[in-house]
Amino acid sequence: MALAAWFLVLGISAAAILVHGQPGHTMTPAKSIVDGQSLISSGGTFELGFISPGDSNNRYLGIRYKGTPVKTVVWVANRISPLNGSTGVLNLTGDGNLVLLNSTGYIIWSTGTTNAINPVAQLQDSGNLVLIERTTKKLLWQSFDHPGNTLLPGMKLGWDLRTNLNRYLTSWKSSSDPSPGDYYYKLHTDAVPELVLWRGSVPMYRTGPWNGGGFNGIPETKTNNMFRFNLTSNKYEATYTFQVLDNNIICHVLLNETGVVQRLVRSKQNLAWDPYWWFPKDPCDTYANCGANGVCNTSYSPSCDCLRGFSPKSPQNWKMRINFDGCVRRTALNCSSDGFFGLQQVKFPDTSNATVHGNKSLKECKDWCLKNCTCSAYAIIEGSGCVTWTGDLVDIRLFTEGEENLYVRLASSELGQIRDNYGKKKLVNVIVVIISSLAGFLLFVCFIQLLRQKNRKEKQGETIITHYRESRGNELELPLFDIHTIRTATNNFSEDNKLGEGGFGPVYKGQLEDGEKIAVKRLSKGSVQGIHEFTNEVSLIAKLQHRNLVRLLGCCTEGEERLLVYEYLQNTSLDYFIFDRKRSALLNWQKRLDVIIGIARGLLYLHQDSRLKIIHRDLKASNILLDKELNPKISDFGTARIFKVDQTEANTIRVVGTYGYMSPEYAMDGIFSVKSDVFSFGVLVLEILSGKKNRMINQAEARVNLLGHAWRLWTEDRCLEILDEAVGCTYPESKILRCIQVALLCVQEGSEDRPTMAEVVLMLSTESGLLPQPQRPGFYTATPLMERNSASSNKITVTIEGR
Repeated sequence: MALAAWFLVLGISAAAILVHGQPGHTMTPAKSIVDGQSLISSGGTFELGFISPGDSNNRYLGIRYKGTPVKTVVWVANRISPLNGSTGVLNLTGDGNLVLLNSTGYIIWSTGTTNAINPVAQLQDSGNLVLIERTTKKLLWQSFDHPGNTLLPGMKLGWDLRTNLNRYLTSWKSSSDPSPGDYYYKLHTDAVPELVLWRGSVPMYRTGPWNGGGFNGIPETKTNNMFRFNLTSNKYEATYTFQVLDNNIICHVLLNETGVVQRLVRSKQNLAWDPYWWFPKDPCDTYANCGANGVCNTSYSPSCDCLRGFSPKSPQNWKMRINFDGCVRRTALNCSSDGFFGLQQVKFPDTSNATVHGNKSLKECKDWCLKNCTCSAYAIIEGSGCVTWTGDLVDIRLFTEGEENLYVRLASSELGQIRDNYGKKKLVNVIVVIISSLAGFLLFVCFIQLLRQKNRKEKQGETIITHYRESRGNELELPLFDIHTIRTATNNFSEDNKLGEGGFGPVYKGQLEDGEKIAVKRLSKGSVQGIHEFTNEVSLIAKLQHRNLVRLLGCCTEGEERLLVYEYLQNTSLDYFIFDRKRSALLNWQKRLDVIIGIARGLLYLHQDSRLKIIHRDLKASNILLDKELNPKISDFGTARIFKVDQTEANTIRVVGTYGYMSPEYAMDGIFSVKSDVFSFGVLVLEILSGKKNRMINQAEARVNLLGHAWRLWTEDRCLEILDEAVGCTYPESKILRCIQVALLCVQEGSEDRPTMAEVVLMLSTESGLLPQPQRPGFYTATPLMERNSASSNKITVTIEGR
């Protein structure tokens, strides 16, 4: 019987090839699809055919984008039943069942539809494979009802309440194995609909409730000129979907095998996918990161705090920044006298213990909650109305903007303390305003007096640099550019000449009259840096000369302008290369090693060999510039500090740095030293080797960042797996292993365990001599403090006030 079936399969396949050739976008019972053939949607966007994802030897029937070098797969039919060879056949039976047969004629996948009249299968240009009756246009089956790991525009997540069908995303096991993995992305409708990411039965992340225009916890889901987001909730369905409004944009949402949800976009002219947003992306995205009645805020360190009127359940754990046990009330509630405290710009708590009360006003919602002793909080959520919570409030986070407010029930005595504190703060603010006004007036009078004493030339040319020269005995020898020269060189700061923007402000390309190309940093009025950092950078870099440090040509401080003029480096910054899939191929192993050693030598010069002992404090990929031969030059000395020759460390209450690069002792206690720069250098080396940013990486057992990922591979003797694929197949394993070991030595948790830059340069420049075994790195667990310290990206320097 099996042999007869196989001959039937071969006969159908041969007939299909000889008679029908390549099918179009539809398939009838008279047609079959064999390996090498495909259905192509009418607009040419998608194709259905046989695929082998990644490095898999198995074959699958799948839908993928057509016309791109990497044909991204968006749906797989036989996820759990792969074909072991290229002999699969897709048939459509006369009664409307779409079936996939293996080499023995056995059905390994089907739509399970029957009793259809004149059926036809069609691949639509939305990526949806539909099975319909040709005459009645009745929909029999569609792939959109059976999602894999990808959500396409128009595809629904959620419930069809008429058929009790629940559509949700399921991750792949790996990039080459599309069988169901550990992660699920589902729409939950207990009270207010919200999307939840699960790992098995454990919630990992949630979007926050739907607020009428998007999800409360993802500001990026608000409808804009690129996307429209929709949620439908009625007696027939409870579903979420999105549409792309820009015809030049192609987009889908991917739940990858590591549990990260990404909205990927590209233009129709661009072949590479770029993440528009993704999550989880910071510690506050982790579900219940601060426990019950805790609040998470990445703008502060530590990021976890208790709600007003609550204290840590385990103070000792919270001291060690273990916050999962959450907070408990300080004062018991008394239903007859309780009140409410308002929390602004908030991601609403988990709605599994919430109830919707319909279209009530804010006052009516408050009154209802006040009368019900079990009510612990209330809010008005657009599109749902009055929503109340009972019991503990879980998974709250604060944003820097937004209009959502949560009102938390507190005992009257707690509210009294808040009012008392508010009154005291108000009095203090009044006093501060009066004193500030008087001080400002006195300063103004002094300023006017100084202006009167200066001649006309000083009025036009006096700058903070001149003041600095006077205070330092004219030791600063730095050319001053006039603003007209800079404006001419940069075409009046044209947007076409703009190279980028950082914490200092925008950077422009320019060319002087003699043909010399320059890069101009312009201090913006809203800069997170200021005059202190500007003067600091000028005074430091003017004294430094090294091939691996960027060269400062001069400055300009006319009027309100604060400009730094640097040598122009054609290849911009290191992050432009190592974090881009195409450009990273330009950095082979030897070039990456040269960059690493060049940075190390530049740091060694700062720490030991220059006239000044300098701690950079903001070493990162975007602050490493590359010349035309891709030689590295350290830049941006706005936050650097000078040490005395015999000084080993210093302490500050003004912690400055960048997400992912700060050492533990600096981020937590404000202690910095040469070992702080060594830690940043170690992070940078791992990024250069891996091509990945020091962000959270979801793994099978736990969520770790790049440091934790490298450490795990090291302990499992698999550390070569961290190497960027763009390096290619030819590289000296021993040198790479040595580089990884040096990097891990640099990022050790204890500063005393880290090597000096002199030792680092020696270790990298030679292959002889055994290296110490590295200890556990700092900040590698699921809630690293460096991620708590900053909500910025790797391109923005932030200032954090230490505690």
